[in-house]
Amino acid sequence: MSLAAEGLVDRDARTGQWLLGPELYLLGAAAAARYDITGLARDIVDQVARLTGESAFLSACRGDETVCVSSREGSFPLRSHVLYEGIRFPLGVASAGLAILSHLPAREIDAYLARTDLVAEWGDVHSEQRIRERIEVTLANGYAVNPALIVEGSWGVGAAVFDRDGRPAWALTVTGVETRFREPRCTEMGQLLMDKAHQLSNRLKSR
Repeated sequence: MSLAAEGLVDRDARTGQWLLGPELYLLGAAAAARYDITGLARDIVDQVARLTGESAFLSACRGDETVCVSSREGSFPLRSHVLYEGIRFPLGVASAGLAILSHLPAREIDAYLARTDLVAEWGDVHSEQRIRERIEVTLANGYAVNPALIVEGSWGVGAAVFDRDGRPAWALTVTGVETRFREPRCTEMGQLLMDKAHQLSNRLKSR
């Protein structure tokens, strides 16, 4: 009853079922001002989808995972369905998680890889050595590439978005079928994503 008194839960008078209360809504609204950037990023996600023709996504870093929080379908009729709003991947898996992980401080990367076993669920291509190799490539290029490591034929490219403190907290990505991610187009999409990620990062610094 103390939770109800504080407004954290509410009971339906008709069914007797306990539901989340109004105070949780207010807490969520307050947190959204800091953590939910989907409104601020919507036009950028739309631009990425329009300019590339691929499905575009915004993912957020939550602990040791990324969660897809916004998406926009591209005009190209063949699509990859690996990503969708609400799906979670560990850091280092998929282009969003690789982009974010790659830009963390070295000590945080070391600590994450020491406590995480990705091979058990995601296969040998996600061994620590292979992930470190992809981190090096990501830092050299500025963007991350997932060359069909999750689902055969499904590629992704991602660029990190940084918060006010300069930490990689989100990622802009595109996904699609392998034939659409051959060079030089893959590099062109990576550079576009970096430009748009930089634009979004600057918005976050000034809000």
